[in-house]
Amino acid sequence: MKAIIPVAGVGSRLRPHTYTLPKVLLNVAGKPIIGHIMDKLIETGIESATVVIGYMGDMIQEYITSNYDLHVDFVEQEERLGLGHSIYIARHTLPMEPVLIILGDTIFDVDLVPVLNQKESALGVKLVNDPRRFGIAEVDNGYITNLVEKPENPTSNLAIVGLYYITNTPLLIESLAWLVTENIRTKNEYQLTDALQLMINKGERIRTFPIEGWYDCGKPETLLETNRHLLDKCPSRPSYDGVVVIPPVFISKKCTLSHSIIGPYATIADGTVVRDSIIRNSIISEGAQVQGALLENSIVGNNAIVHGNWKRINVGDSSEIDFS
Repeated sequence: MKAIIPVAGVGSRLRPHTYTLPKVLLNVAGKPIIGHIMDKLIETGIESATVVIGYMGDMIQEYITSNYDLHVDFVEQEERLGLGHSIYIARHTLPMEPVLIILGDTIFDVDLVPVLNQKESALGVKLVNDPRRFGIAEVDNGYITNLVEKPENPTSNLAIVGLYYITNTPLLIESLAWLVTENIRTKNEYQLTDALQLMINKGERIRTFPIEGWYDCGKPETLLETNRHLLDKCPSRPSYDGVVVIPPVFISKKCTLSHSIIGPYATIADGTVVRDSIIRNSIISEGAQVQGALLENSIVGNNAIVHGNWKRINVGDSSEIDFS
């Protein structure tokens, strides 16, 4: 079986980090987002993938080829015309057998083996409070009847969260081709949900499967939330002289720490230097330097430098001091 991973987006909601790094290479819990996805593919037994790249795609290709012994086809999406378009332009790499589509800005904690053993197509879904930000699925007797992309007035709380198991790949390609040929767009993009709806209209039976462990990496606050979820699953407590470690944390073996408090929920990546600082609920990316700082709910990018300073004060009653 082959997986398709679209990662051509620019990650505008994660700027300034994505000015110099594609979103899927941002570090979360000790490795890039795409690294977590690739590890999941290998764990599931998938042996080949198509990665649809665009923005700084050469960096994504370099990371994958340097770290994974997996057959990967790279396809460049020169124009960002939607998720459906990204799958369509990669059609020449797809086998005429079942495929798994995984969106590149989310991390999943789900056993895919039972899903991939099904004979029918299935979409991963999750109950959400505000489905207007997602594509939603309307279901009857276990099968999807209708798919709507980011509805203004949603009729279902089942959000499609970015895992698509498609058994009828020829029909998927045919449906995507019709959208592109006829220039059928929703919100000015060729939507995968529209192609899937065409498949349903032609008699394709598509089920849903629940995903509880679904972690969004699309915004700074959700990236940090995902970091917390992943660290909770590996609460090891490394020991460093002169450093207090409060788990759960990820601390690279290739970093330098001294006179600091690390954690909880801190990721310290390769090549970082942290001195005289307190770091909690934060991600310190590769090669960054942090000294004399108290960081919370923070993301420090690759090779960034943060120098703070500690204050000594003598404050009387009814006083207010703001160092911001």
